[in-house]
Amino acid sequence: MGLQQKVMEQMKMAMKAKDTVALESLRAIKSALLLAQTSGEGSLSEEDEIKLVQKLVKQRKDSAEIYNEQGRADLAKPELAQAAVIERFLPEQLTEEEIEKVVVQTIDATGANGMKDMGKIMGMVSKELAGQADGKTISNIVKKKLN
Repeated sequence: MGLQQKVMEQMKMAMKAKDTVALESLRAIKSALLLAQTSGEGSLSEEDEIKLVQKLVKQRKDSAEIYNEQGRADLAKPELAQAAVIERFLPEQLTEEEIEKVVVQTIDATGANGMKDMGKIMGMVSKELAGQADGKTISNIVKKKLN
């Protein structure tokens, strides 16, 4: 079952349960999918769908972070709740230890040393872990290992 069908099923369940946060989150996914399909070449690959969902989660988390910095926890809370609902459509996320293992293997395989190789390592690790880890976490681990 594709992402769009899963979202529609979840939307029906959220409507029946009168879960407004879930419904709003699911509508955001549906909207983003439709927008991507109509502006692109039609159907999206599974990888494109994962990237789209990751982008939606990142937007919500960034908004919540900004709200928290401004002392607006009342606005941050719904953003984080939506991010949690949207994250259910991502593959299971790896732990930092698992990400670190992949980063170390990539660094050893390429012989990278120093920050000048960060872009190359980031590209390879991000491609390998697509959908299983967010870029910020990968970036922090790569920086730590290359220093």
